This record gives sequence, structure tokens and C-alpha cells, in this order.
Amino acid sequence: MIEVKNLSKNYGDRAAINALNFTVKKGEVVGFLGPNGAGKSTTMKIITGYMAPSSGEVQVAGFDVFENPLEVKRRIGYLPETPPVYHDMFVRDYLTFVANLKGVDKSRVKTLVASALEKTTLNDVAGRLIGNLSKGFKQRVGLAQALVSDPEILVLDEPTVGLDPKQVSEMRDLIRQLRGQHTIILSTHILPEVQASCDKVIIINRGAIVAEDSLENLSKRMSGGGRSIHVRVRRNQDAVVRAIAGVTGVRKVTNAGNSIEIEADAQEETVEQVAALIVNQGAGLVELKVQSLALEDIFIKLTSPGGAA
Repeated sequence: MIEVKNLSKNYGDRAAINALNFTVKKGEVVGFLGPNGAGKSTTMKIITGYMAPSSGEVQVAGFDVFENPLEVKRRIGYLPETPPVYHDMFVRDYLTFVANLKGVDKSRVKTLVASALEKTTLNDVAGRLIGNLSKGFKQRVGLAQALVSDPEILVLDEPTVGLDPKQVSEMRDLIRQLRGQHTIILSTHILPEVQASCDKVIIINRGAIVAEDSLENLSKRMSGGGRSIHVRVRRNQDAVVRAIAGVTGVRKVTNAGNSIEIEADAQEETVEQVAALIVNQGAGLVELKVQSLALEDIFIKLTSPGGAA
């Protein structure tokens, strides 16, 4: 669906992105992650045809972004970091204007505007001036304009930036509802957004891709195929720590005050042995939680100096 080959963009002598290569398959929801200034927005602008690269190639559904820009733009709905809305227009009128601007067939404009309003839960404010709406509603209007042409691909650049926690939660719910209906690239540096909705993660740092895989596979690779086990017991914690250290498959045990933190291999038998040991010791097992390496840990490792997948 989207294929990026050797994509680079220079601003003077500074490389914003350098020789990026990645693919996004039809129907995938891909999280494009990186710290501020990593090159996320630059990449999104090039994919959507809003900016020319210094070198490289981008194809969308088999069409070259720069040789066939209109064909590409018919297939992409783009929500930039700052929503492209006109504050002196009413919501429904603005979406109708955008649909016509995107060349939507006249017979479908009314239906697609109604659908975009419904998907983004904007019906209650459809007759209001955009300039009088809250930031959260303006962000929804921005998403609605990306949806109004019923595109195959959605490119969402920092869709929750500046929103309050309730608005962030609502925007995440909207994105989750859209999965399966569109191929989605979600560009962000806010990790829970990716963890909540993405099939695959692409992590970019200093203009270069440092990882591209599913979150599960990245976690396995970064943790050396292991997992962490978090345990809380009511009594005999020191004795439990000493006993767990002798379990086959346990690599490290730490007495963390109110809890026991265990690094172990990926075998379910290891978890079973740890649980059985605690129960047999009568230590009063309160909590046992098995965790793969968290996205936050992966992100920090890969975007720190010397980090690599």
C-alpha cells in the first residue's frame, strides 16, 4: 500500500531524514514513533505530497507521489499536526467544501459528509462556527476532513497534541474504531497511543529508522527473549527472594521493598515454578504479573545514544 525507498530530506547542511526505507501493508495500523525533532512530520509531509524530498521514492497504491500526485491524494486523508480548518466556516459547510475540493463525486458528497460527522461524533456541532469550538472539537473537525473523501489511507500526525486527558481518550477511541476500515499511519511521540491501537511500530531517531516490527517482536528482541515478573507477597519476602533465585530460568531477582522484581526467560514453566514456590512457602501471594518489555523501555533504549534494535 505504501512503499518508501531511500527517502532523504535536507535543510541546508542538516539532514532531517536520511535514507528511510519501510512499507505499510493494506489494512495495517502503523505507529510512527520518535522523539521531537526526529523527522516524523517531515516524513509524513513527503508521503502525503505536501513536501518534496531531497532524494528517494514514495509509492502509494502503486502510484509515485511526485509523478502522480493527484492519484495519491485521492487515496490519502491527512490530518497534520495543526488541523487545517477555517475558523469562519460552519462545520458541515467546511466538510462539504473539503469534499468538493478533493474531487468527491457530487452524488456522494452529502452522504460522505454525514458519515464523517457520524464517525467523529460531530453531529451536535455541525451547525456551529469552527472558531467557536474547543480545541478537542477542532481536532475532531480536522480528523473529519481527513475522512470525508473516504480515503484508503489515513495519515495522522500528532492527533492528540495539546488535548486534555478526556479529549485524548476520545481521540484514541475514534482511531480504534477506524481500524479495519482504513490503512492508518499514526505519527506521535506519545507512547500509549501506539500501544493502544497499532499493529506495527516504526521508531525513528535523528532522521533514521532504528526499529520496524510488531510491538511483541520488538519486546522479545530487546529483552533477549525474556520477560519480567512482578510479585507481591504478604510475608517472608527475603526468604522468597532467596528461593526464587534458585529457580531454573530465573536470571535475576530484586527485592524492591514492597515487591519482588524478577527477570526470567520466556518459558511459561518458569512462571509456573515461581508461583508454586511462593504458594508452597505460605508467603501469601497477593499479586503476580508477567510483563514483556514495555514500549516505553524499548523507546528509551532505541532513542538513547548508541541505541539499536
